[in-house]
Amino acid sequence: MTTTSDHGSDAVTNGIRVQVSPSFIAETSDISHARFTFAYRVTIINEGSEPVTLRRRHWEIVDGDGDAHMVDGEGVIGQQPSLNPGERFEYQSFAPLPTHWGTMEGVFTFERPDHSSFDARVARFYLVSPEPRRRK
Repeated sequence: MTTTSDHGSDAVTNGIRVQVSPSFIAETSDISHARFTFAYRVTIINEGSEPVTLRRRHWEIVDGDGDAHMVDGEGVIGQQPSLNPGERFEYQSFAPLPTHWGTMEGVFTFERPDHSSFDARVARFYLVSPEPRRRK
């Protein structure tokens, strides 16, 4: 069972809107072994006036114990999508955590046609599993 939540985020930087919607994936989680799997859907919308290409990503993932993990790489899910004004790109990925909650935030680095670049903020979003049901 996948559980969606309202713990997402929405940020605009230089005309690039980045929206994230996280969810908990019970089927691939093993709570008894402290393995919690979270999916997140990212929507990137070019609300600006010029085309851009997503070149790099940087994530900061922090678990419920405060342990941080950085992820850097080219593009997202093996792609470096180009977006003309008004276009959008969506993808889904996942993050495993050793705790029942955590946070993610970061930046996507975009390149303009003149080869200048800028970082578009991915605002903090929350990875939260449902509360375990207590026995009565």
